[in-house]
Amino acid sequence: MTLSGFGPGPVQTDTALRLDGITYVAGRTLLDDVSVTFPAGKVTALSGPSGSGKTTLLSIAGGLLQATSGTAELDGREMWTGSGDPLPQVAFVLQVYGLVPILSARENVSIALRARGTAPADADEAAEAALARFGIADLGERQVEELSGGQMQRVACARGFVVGADVLLADEPTSELDEGNRGVVLAELREEAARGAVVVVATHDPAVVEACDLHIALDEGRVIR
Repeated sequence: MTLSGFGPGPVQTDTALRLDGITYVAGRTLLDDVSVTFPAGKVTALSGPSGSGKTTLLSIAGGLLQATSGTAELDGREMWTGSGDPLPQVAFVLQVYGLVPILSARENVSIALRARGTAPADADEAAEAALARFGIADLGERQVEELSGGQMQRVACARGFVVGADVLLADEPTSELDEGNRGVVLAELREEAARGAVVVVATHDPAVVEACDLHIALDEGRVIR
Protein backbone atom coordinates (compact mmCIF):
# COMPACT_ATOMS: atom_id res chain seq x y z
CA MET A 1 0.00 0.00 0.00
CA THR A 2 1.23 3.46 -0.85
CA LEU A 3 0.47 6.58 1.12
CA SER A 4 -0.86 9.02 -1.41
CA GLY A 5 1.08 11.99 -0.04
CA PHE A 6 -0.82 15.24 0.03
CA GLY A 7 -3.77 16.00 -2.16
CA PRO A 8 -6.07 13.47 -3.82
CA GLY A 9 -4.31 10.52 -5.34
CA PRO A 10 -5.30 6.96 -6.18
CA VAL A 11 -4.90 4.14 -3.70
CA GLN A 12 -5.37 0.42 -4.15
CA THR A 13 -9.01 -0.34 -4.82
CA ASP A 14 -8.83 -3.80 -3.20
CA THR A 15 -7.95 -2.29 0.17
CA ALA A 16 -10.24 -3.22 3.06
CA LEU A 17 -10.26 -2.40 6.76
CA ARG A 18 -11.40 -5.50 8.64
CA LEU A 19 -12.45 -5.73 12.28
CA ASP A 20 -12.96 -9.23 13.62
CA GLY A 21 -14.43 -10.13 17.01
CA ILE A 22 -13.81 -6.68 18.49
CA THR A 23 -14.67 -6.37 22.17
CA TYR A 24 -13.79 -3.32 24.23
CA VAL A 25 -14.29 -3.11 27.97
CA ALA A 26 -13.68 0.07 29.97
CA GLY A 27 -15.58 -0.33 33.21
CA ARG A 28 -18.43 -1.71 31.11
CA THR A 29 -18.60 -3.42 27.74
CA LEU A 30 -18.67 -0.74 25.04
CA LEU A 31 -18.25 -3.12 22.10
CA ASP A 32 -19.28 -6.76 22.14
CA ASP A 33 -17.88 -9.13 19.50
CA VAL A 34 -18.15 -6.73 16.56
CA SER A 35 -17.05 -8.01 13.16
CA VAL A 36 -17.32 -5.63 10.20
CA THR A 37 -15.50 -4.91 6.94
CA PHE A 38 -15.07 -1.43 5.52
CA PRO A 39 -14.22 -1.74 1.80
CA ALA A 40 -12.24 0.71 -0.29
CA GLY A 41 -14.06 2.79 -2.84
CA LYS A 42 -17.24 3.00 -0.76
CA VAL A 43 -18.61 5.44 1.81
CA THR A 44 -19.83 3.39 4.77
CA ALA A 45 -22.23 4.92 7.28
CA LEU A 46 -21.90 3.82 10.90
CA SER A 47 -25.07 4.73 12.75
CA GLY A 48 -26.53 4.24 16.20
CA PRO A 49 -27.77 6.20 19.21
CA SER A 50 -25.42 8.01 21.58
CA GLY A 51 -23.50 5.44 23.60
CA SER A 52 -23.89 2.72 20.98
CA GLY A 53 -20.12 2.45 20.44
CA LYS A 54 -19.63 4.35 17.18
CA THR A 55 -16.74 6.54 18.32
CA THR A 56 -15.08 3.65 20.15
CA LEU A 57 -15.28 1.49 17.03
CA LEU A 58 -13.78 4.24 14.86
CA SER A 59 -11.00 4.73 17.41
CA ILE A 60 -10.12 1.02 17.34
CA ALA A 61 -10.44 0.89 13.55
CA GLY A 62 -7.97 3.77 13.23
CA GLY A 63 -5.49 2.58 15.83
CA LEU A 64 -6.20 5.15 18.54
CA LEU A 65 -7.42 2.48 20.97
CA GLN A 66 -6.42 -1.14 21.52
CA ALA A 67 -9.31 -3.58 21.58
CA THR A 68 -9.72 -5.74 24.67
CA SER A 69 -9.98 -8.65 22.26
CA GLY A 70 -10.27 -9.11 18.52
CA THR A 71 -8.27 -7.68 15.62
CA ALA A 72 -8.40 -4.61 13.40
CA GLU A 73 -6.34 -4.91 10.22
CA LEU A 74 -5.75 -2.98 7.03
CA ASP A 75 -4.80 -5.47 4.33
CA GLY A 76 -3.41 -7.77 7.02
CA ARG A 77 -1.54 -5.06 8.91
CA GLU A 78 -2.52 -4.47 12.52
CA MET A 79 -4.00 -1.01 13.12
CA TRP A 80 -2.83 -0.91 16.74
CA THR A 81 0.85 0.04 16.73
CA GLY A 82 1.33 -0.03 20.51
CA SER A 83 1.44 3.75 20.94
CA GLY A 84 -2.06 5.02 20.20
CA ASP A 85 -0.71 6.88 17.16
CA PRO A 86 -2.50 5.93 13.93
CA LEU A 87 -0.65 4.63 10.91
CA PRO A 88 0.29 7.36 8.40
CA GLN A 89 -2.23 5.80 5.99
CA VAL A 90 -5.06 6.82 8.35
CA ALA A 91 -6.73 10.21 8.77
CA PHE A 92 -9.47 11.24 11.20
CA VAL A 93 -12.13 13.91 11.27
CA LEU A 94 -12.86 14.13 14.99
CA GLN A 95 -16.25 14.92 16.49
CA VAL A 96 -14.58 17.39 18.87
CA TYR A 97 -12.66 18.93 15.93
CA GLY A 98 -9.25 18.57 17.63
CA LEU A 99 -8.07 21.96 16.34
CA VAL A 100 -5.16 23.81 17.95
CA PRO A 101 -6.55 27.08 19.37
CA ILE A 102 -3.35 29.11 18.97
CA LEU A 103 -3.08 28.30 15.24
CA SER A 104 -4.98 29.77 12.31
CA ALA A 105 -7.38 27.71 10.23
CA ARG A 106 -4.74 27.28 7.50
CA GLU A 107 -2.06 26.31 10.01
CA ASN A 108 -4.37 23.69 11.55
CA VAL A 109 -4.69 22.06 8.13
CA SER A 110 -1.05 22.56 7.12
CA ILE A 111 0.26 20.92 10.29
CA ALA A 112 -1.24 17.57 9.26
CA LEU A 113 1.03 17.57 6.21
CA ARG A 114 4.09 18.96 7.98
CA ALA A 115 3.80 16.11 10.49
CA ARG A 116 4.14 13.74 7.53
CA GLY A 117 7.29 15.46 6.28
CA THR A 118 5.83 17.83 3.69
CA ALA A 119 7.80 21.05 3.20
CA PRO A 120 6.10 24.04 4.89
CA ALA A 121 5.47 25.98 1.67
CA ASP A 122 3.95 22.95 -0.02
CA ALA A 123 1.90 22.15 3.07
CA ASP A 124 0.51 25.69 3.20
CA GLU A 125 -0.40 25.60 -0.47
CA ALA A 126 -2.20 22.28 -0.08
CA ALA A 127 -3.96 23.58 3.04
CA GLU A 128 -5.34 26.54 1.10
CA ALA A 129 -6.68 24.17 -1.56
CA ALA A 130 -8.22 21.91 1.10
CA LEU A 131 -10.00 24.84 2.75
CA ALA A 132 -11.34 25.84 -0.67
CA ARG A 133 -12.87 22.37 -1.07
CA PHE A 134 -15.14 23.22 1.84
CA GLY A 135 -15.85 26.83 0.87
CA ILE A 136 -13.73 28.43 3.58
CA ALA A 137 -10.59 29.55 1.72
CA ASP A 138 -11.28 33.08 2.97
CA LEU A 139 -10.97 31.92 6.58
CA GLY A 140 -7.37 30.71 6.36
CA GLU A 141 -5.94 33.50 8.52
CA ARG A 142 -8.66 33.32 11.17
CA GLN A 143 -7.78 31.98 14.59
CA VAL A 144 -9.83 29.01 15.73
CA GLU A 145 -11.51 31.04 18.48
CA GLU A 146 -12.89 33.36 15.79
CA LEU A 147 -14.68 30.54 13.96
CA SER A 148 -18.24 29.30 14.40
CA GLY A 149 -18.95 25.66 15.17
CA GLY A 150 -19.79 24.93 11.55
CA GLN A 151 -16.64 26.66 10.33
CA MET A 152 -14.49 24.70 12.77
CA GLN A 153 -16.12 21.51 11.57
CA ARG A 154 -15.20 22.33 7.97
CA VAL A 155 -11.62 23.16 8.99
CA ALA A 156 -11.46 19.76 10.71
CA CYS A 157 -12.71 18.16 7.50
CA ALA A 158 -10.09 20.00 5.44
CA ARG A 159 -7.36 18.78 7.80
CA GLY A 160 -8.56 15.17 7.59
CA PHE A 161 -8.92 15.21 3.80
CA VAL A 162 -5.74 17.11 2.91
CA VAL A 163 -3.35 14.19 3.45
CA GLY A 164 -5.03 11.97 0.88
CA ALA A 165 -5.02 9.03 3.30
CA ASP A 166 -5.89 5.47 2.37
CA VAL A 167 -8.38 5.35 5.27
CA LEU A 168 -10.58 8.30 6.26
CA LEU A 169 -12.60 7.94 9.46
CA ALA A 170 -15.06 10.77 10.09
CA ASP A 171 -16.96 11.09 13.36
CA GLU A 172 -20.17 13.14 12.91
CA PRO A 173 -18.56 15.40 10.25
CA THR A 174 -21.84 17.15 9.38
CA SER A 175 -23.44 17.62 12.81
CA GLU A 176 -22.92 21.41 12.88
CA LEU A 177 -23.66 22.07 9.21
CA ASP A 178 -26.66 23.38 7.31
CA GLU A 179 -28.07 21.41 4.40
CA GLY A 180 -25.90 23.11 1.79
CA ASN A 181 -22.61 22.56 3.59
CA ARG A 182 -23.66 19.03 4.54
CA GLY A 183 -24.00 18.36 0.82
CA VAL A 184 -20.51 19.73 0.21
CA VAL A 185 -18.99 17.43 2.83
CA LEU A 186 -20.87 14.40 1.50
CA ALA A 187 -19.67 15.17 -2.04
CA GLU A 188 -16.07 15.39 -0.81
CA LEU A 189 -16.44 12.11 1.09
CA ARG A 190 -17.53 10.54 -2.18
CA GLU A 191 -14.50 12.02 -3.92
CA GLU A 192 -12.24 10.36 -1.35
CA ALA A 193 -13.97 7.02 -1.92
CA ALA A 194 -13.80 7.49 -5.69
CA ARG A 195 -9.99 7.57 -5.59
CA GLY A 196 -10.05 4.25 -3.73
CA ALA A 197 -9.97 5.24 -0.06
CA VAL A 198 -11.76 3.44 2.75
CA VAL A 199 -14.27 6.02 4.02
CA VAL A 200 -16.31 5.50 7.19
CA VAL A 201 -18.75 8.09 8.56
CA ALA A 202 -20.22 7.84 12.05
CA THR A 203 -23.51 9.73 12.06
CA HIS A 204 -26.89 10.23 13.70
CA ASP A 205 -28.29 11.85 10.56
CA PRO A 206 -30.65 9.68 8.45
CA ALA A 207 -29.95 11.90 5.42
CA VAL A 208 -26.23 11.16 5.71
CA VAL A 209 -26.92 7.43 6.06
CA GLU A 210 -29.11 7.56 2.97
CA ALA A 211 -26.34 9.27 0.99
CA CYS A 212 -23.76 6.57 1.83
CA ASP A 213 -23.10 3.39 -0.14
CA LEU A 214 -23.18 0.99 2.80
CA HIS A 215 -24.75 1.08 6.25
CA ILE A 216 -23.75 -0.59 9.51
CA ALA A 217 -25.87 0.07 12.60
CA LEU A 218 -24.76 -0.35 16.21
CA ASP A 219 -26.77 -0.50 19.40
CA GLU A 220 -25.38 -1.17 22.87
CA GLY A 221 -22.04 -2.19 21.37
CA ARG A 222 -23.42 -4.77 18.96
CA VAL A 223 -24.02 -4.77 15.23
CA ILE A 224 -27.76 -4.85 14.57
CA ARG A 225 -27.58 -4.27 10.82
